[in-house]
Amino acid sequence: MSPETFAMIEPAFPHLKSLILSGIGEPLLHPHLEEFISRAKDLMPAGSWAGFQTNGMLLNDARVTSLVDAGLDRICLSLDAVSPDSFRSIREGGEMRDVEAALAALDKAKRRRGRQHLDVGIEFVLRRDNMEELPCTIRWAAERDIAFAIITQLLPYSKALVGQAAYDTNTAGAISIYKDWKAKAEAHGLDIRRYLDIFKKFSRTEDDLKIIRLVEEMKKDAASQGVFLHLDRLFARDEEWFEKAERIFEEARMIAEKSNIDVILPETKPRNNRKCDFVEADSAFVSWDGNLHPCYFLWHGYSCHIGGWEKHVKPWVFGNVNTRDIIEIWNDRECGTFRKGVLRYNFPFCFDCGFALCDYVGDGNFQQDCYISPVPCGACLWCTGLFHCLQ
Repeated sequence: MSPETFAMIEPAFPHLKSLILSGIGEPLLHPHLEEFISRAKDLMPAGSWAGFQTNGMLLNDARVTSLVDAGLDRICLSLDAVSPDSFRSIREGGEMRDVEAALAALDKAKRRRGRQHLDVGIEFVLRRDNMEELPCTIRWAAERDIAFAIITQLLPYSKALVGQAAYDTNTAGAISIYKDWKAKAEAHGLDIRRYLDIFKKFSRTEDDLKIIRLVEEMKKDAASQGVFLHLDRLFARDEEWFEKAERIFEEARMIAEKSNIDVILPETKPRNNRKCDFVEADSAFVSWDGNLHPCYFLWHGYSCHIGGWEKHVKPWVFGNVNTRDIIEIWNDRECGTFRKGVLRYNFPFCFDCGFALCDYVGDGNFQQDCYISPVPCGACLWCTGLFHCLQ
């Protein structure tokens, strides 16, 4: 982002609770980062904060001092493992010693400048191959006086990472209904996971017919609660893995509580009571070129892989701050209508639907979903508690 574009968002600063100077890429590479922080802090109200997320590789004593002098309030270091080999494997080119050096520089600057309110935290992106390192990472953070830890699930941008996703795309409601009916079947000596094979058979036993009737009742039960059931994924669900994940989460939570670390843990399955933290908090995302977007999910063009489907995302743009006043864009009808549409949460759970991802939401040229809603959020899992970021 150029200084000229940054100046165009300054009218919003007196109204902000927080300013986060992060997107995709490394903020410390920006030549005007300290200038941006200082200018923002001059205009933001008392009690607000400015911060960013970084890999920490460029944080030395001199850079940390300039950031603290500029008024930096909060910094979040990416840390996906604490064993050097695991860290190196996950973050190619990164080394644990870089993170250690960054934390030492931050601690030194805080003590030297008396800026004890500088909050230092970590973000840990969960994968199947680093899940077991989570508790020891929280313990490692506690020993270094880390203030907060953001734990988030992985959003695979490439097909090669799909197998590393450590969450379910069956919703919590679907899993609860499935477990109830699975237990009912087991009480009669039946396994409803045989349903899909039975359905293909021409000749069926009495037990086969009982299983079919149980599954049909299960589907009616789900429909009465407004819950989608993706039978293939429910029947294939790795119960042992998710029970293990919950135990690891609980251990990490206990360590954090004992060490007074503010920890944000993700769900392992999408919750049914959706809540968009971006829209609920009246957030806006301004990209480097000045385009104003509603949230992290919709601010740039990309493809991602969730639940066996590829989703193409097209940026959702309300206007550009270089040509229109940012407050005017925020208050205009299009932006306000979009926010109201999101907060109604009247859109489908696309990744828990047997037809997903359909033409309505699968490609980037979204116009409406199957509910005839113009809000492109049915295929977004941010509002289901799986993904978190500095905000």
